[in-house]
Amino acid sequence: MNKNPYAISFGRIPTQYISRDVIIDEITTTFNSDVVDEQAFKITGIRGTGKTVTLTAIEKALAEEKDWIIVDLKPGADITNDLIAKLYTDVPFITDFIDVNLNLTAFGIGISLSKKSPVASLDVALEKILAELEKRNKRILVVIDEARKTDALVDFIQEFQILIRRNLPIFLIIAGLYEDIESIENTDGLTFFLRATKYEMTPLNIGVIKEDYKQTLGLSDDVAYELAVLTKGYAFAYQAFGKYMWDEKCKTITPLVLAKVDDVLAQKVYDKIWSELTPKDQWYVRFIAEKDAMDAAELLEITKKSHSDWSEPRKRLIEKGVIDGSIRGKIVLKLPRFREYIANRDIWQ
Repeated sequence: MNKNPYAISFGRIPTQYISRDVIIDEITTTFNSDVVDEQAFKITGIRGTGKTVTLTAIEKALAEEKDWIIVDLKPGADITNDLIAKLYTDVPFITDFIDVNLNLTAFGIGISLSKKSPVASLDVALEKILAELEKRNKRILVVIDEARKTDALVDFIQEFQILIRRNLPIFLIIAGLYEDIESIENTDGLTFFLRATKYEMTPLNIGVIKEDYKQTLGLSDDVAYELAVLTKGYAFAYQAFGKYMWDEKCKTITPLVLAKVDDVLAQKVYDKIWSELTPKDQWYVRFIAEKDAMDAAELLEITKKSHSDWSEPRKRLIEKGVIDGSIRGKIVLKLPRFREYIANRDIWQ
């Protein structure tokens, strides 16, 4: 293989990547069931954890089934309008159905039907289209990536709740950052969305990364393990380390590889994360970054702050993926080489 199999471009599926098989299998199995228990899922995580790659894998798996129609939509657009327009444009039998049965010219969709009154609402039109799909044993999956709270998305989720109560064959996956998904969940009237199963993009398995590096890069067991540990299971770091080890044809971890990884992590991910932290959060992180891990009591002693002062910054830093809050009383930096990032920022400034 001459072409580098690793990639650091967001949204692009690399040749070499570690699939989230459990998430993919659970969602596709649920959607393909004869009796479907859930028709909506949420996928969340910080930037660079593989949300888009996982969505694409789910879409590909379902697209192989003849009964599925997959539609990708943007969260800020008129979602119902875009959904119907895409179905009209891309699915021939729906094109024919709309042209014969529904006058949607008021919405810029279809041909004029002089003998039929224009449909008053796209919601009504969507119900009729879904009823036709049900007759044909077809299912629609709507996928919305990089979701954020918009009026259009809230309206669509509310309409989606009505559609699934009527047992219509429409399914939904929404992916987004922690805070964006939480913002949608906490919206009044979206109890259904709050209860929908949510998958968090947790760190990749270090053992799997090690074996991947051994086979793809031809590294020794020790070097592959050391490199895998450096990634902390962070999907973007796994790709970055793989890319620069491949580019440099290295069999050991060199200072140049580390420098290139640090640079791309800063440019592609960490600068954005840092800019979204409050000044108070940044202040705490500078103390935390003195070590990879410390007791909460040690941080409070160093900063001369109380538990109540620390509670809100702690919550925000966990949501941003900066620290791991799973170990009680411990503060662990979750992002790989984030200590080095903070140190470099202080040098630059």
